[in-house]
Amino acid sequence: MILLLFGPPGCGKGTQAVFLAERFHIPAISTGEMFRAEVKAGTELGRTASAIMAAGGLITDEITNAIVASRISQPDCASGFLLDGYPRTVPQAQYFGRLLRERGLPEPVVLHIDVNEALLVARLTSRRQCPACGRIYNLLSQPPRVAGRCDVDGAELIARADDQEATIRQRLKAYHELTGPILQWYGESVVHKVDGGRAPDLVAKDIECAVLEATVPSAT
Repeated sequence: MILLLFGPPGCGKGTQAVFLAERFHIPAISTGEMFRAEVKAGTELGRTASAIMAAGGLITDEITNAIVASRISQPDCASGFLLDGYPRTVPQAQYFGRLLRERGLPEPVVLHIDVNEALLVARLTSRRQCPACGRIYNLLSQPPRVAGRCDVDGAELIARADDQEATIRQRLKAYHELTGPILQWYGESVVHKVDGGRAPDLVAKDIECAVLEATVPSAT
C-alpha cells in the first residue's frame, strides 16, 4: 500500500498522516524526515543535500528522487508507506511512477484533503502558542482552559508571525501553485478528494474508505 497525502496548510494533514500510519501499519514519511535521515546517516546523498542547503540552494529533483528511492527501500517500507511532501513537481511524480513500476510496486493512492480557503484562514489565524513550552492551541477547536493562558504553565499565549492573515494567504497561494499541476497530472480519476472541513474523525473515516476502496479488490 502506497499513499501520497496532499493538503494545504491548516487542513489537518499531520493528524491524518498519524491516523493512516497507525491504521494501516505503515510509516508516514515526510520530505524533511527523509533528508534528515540521509544527513544523519552520513550518506553521499546526505552530504550533498546538506552542502546545498547550507549554501542556501534548492535541492534538485534528481537528489530528491534519489533520497526517496533510498528511503522507501528500507525494511520498514516493505508493507507500504505514506509520503507527505513528495512529489513536489510533475517530473518528480513521473520519476516516482517509473520507480514503482521498476520495483514491481503498486500504483499509489493519491489523497487530497480539500478545505476552502476561508476556513483555512480562520483555522490558522486562530492558532496560539505558548512561548514557554511550545504547546499549540486553536481558539476554534482546541482552546485553552483559561482564555489566553497556557494550560501547562500559565504563560500568556501568542500568535505566531506566520499565522497572520496576509502570510497565510501567501502560503496558500504558493501551495496551490505548487500542488495544482501535480494533482492535474494524476487526474481526477486517480486523486481521491476528501472534504477536510469537518471534524478530524469524520475526515479520517472518509480517507480510510477511500484507501480501502482503492486497495482492496472488489468481490466478483
